[in-house]
Amino acid sequence: MSRLTLSVCSLLVVVAFAASSFNDPTDPGVHWALIVAGSSGWYNYRHQADACHAYQILKKHGIPDERIVVMMYDDIANNTENPTPGVIINYPNGSDVYAGVPKDYTKEDVTPENFLNILQGNKDAMAGIGSGKVIASGPDDHVFVFFTDHGAPGLIAFPESELHARPLMDAITSMYNGKKYAQMVLYIEACESGSMFDGLLPDNINVWATTAANPNESSYACYFDPKRETYLGDVYSVKWMEDSDKEDLKAETLKKQFKIVKRETNTSHVMEYGDDKIATEHVGDFQGAKDAEPVFYPDVPLGAVPQEQVPLAILQHRLMATTDDKEVEAIVSEMKSLMDNHKDIADTMQKIVDSASYHVMQAQRVSTTRLPLRNFDCYELMVDHFDRHCFDLSRNEYALRQLYKLVNLCEEGVPMNVIAKSIYNVCRHKN
Repeated sequence: MSRLTLSVCSLLVVVAFAASSFNDPTDPGVHWALIVAGSSGWYNYRHQADACHAYQILKKHGIPDERIVVMMYDDIANNTENPTPGVIINYPNGSDVYAGVPKDYTKEDVTPENFLNILQGNKDAMAGIGSGKVIASGPDDHVFVFFTDHGAPGLIAFPESELHARPLMDAITSMYNGKKYAQMVLYIEACESGSMFDGLLPDNINVWATTAANPNESSYACYFDPKRETYLGDVYSVKWMEDSDKEDLKAETLKKQFKIVKRETNTSHVMEYGDDKIATEHVGDFQGAKDAEPVFYPDVPLGAVPQEQVPLAILQHRLMATTDDKEVEAIVSEMKSLMDNHKDIADTMQKIVDSASYHVMQAQRVSTTRLPLRNFDCYELMVDHFDRHCFDLSRNEYALRQLYKLVNLCEEGVPMNVIAKSIYNVCRHKN
């Protein structure tokens, strides 16, 4: 072999190596991803649509199925209300995002306990459950987590229960101490999602998180679909995904994507927490760096509504679309029942506040202000009492928006036994 041939071969090897390194910026580490839709039910269509779309982005950018874990109830694609069986879309008249999505954990396997075990790579705990896949990451790896569902102060919801902020932070800290990642990024879509990290996420454990909302506000659903009579997406979620679909992820930084999403999500305050240095990394370091054909979406109205108002908004759309007297009557009746339920929840919480407060002024403060959550011992226990004795939080999303009053009672220093007794006395005849 001539020297020229050897030089050419050497050059090709160098170029190939450089290209390989460029396409995989985490070399020698790899990408891992955990995608979670924490809800069930047709009116919550958008959460599973968000999750499926996220999977498609990660997949087409080169993260293999063996390193993507998907948790979703999986009751949407083949739901009897779905006019396109087997198909889920995340954009008006959009393409199918359900095809090929791994069914790693579905139905009753979508739980906070399983989520934490999967995230921490606890394979033994997941043996015999779903696919058994976990985030088996190591010290050189990049981990990306996307969660979409309902939320409240210091918690995010799953189909049958809730995950509180402290257990999530304990899991992340354990992973850091166990050298389970080089860097981790979390995108959280939920009402009051900023409260999962506010005052909790340190800036020195190589974790950066963004949330759809600050600790005190709703996140918003969008893209009502008249054919499906439900919302197709959530504003924050579709904004980051539609950006990832069209950008060169090897060139765009996380901070640039964050700024775009923050600007375009004009319904809530998109927040960031943790190690800001990670935001200078490229999106491809976490969502996959393989080149992909860009996708551009036409500009259509969001038609955004607060998450807790989605069931009522769906009924209002149905009411406007019908001229059938019997259907009008049925929808109006359903709307009344829903509004009565909302009033019952609000009235019940107010009775608890009035009963637990020392005086009228304190009750007024608790009902009208929002204190930052710091007394987690009190709050977590009171949420459990409210869930068991008053309203099942997994089936009454509107109740989640009332939990800030329990935060306030705890932060005002009202003893736990006083709050617990008030909850029991007000709600003892409800269940």
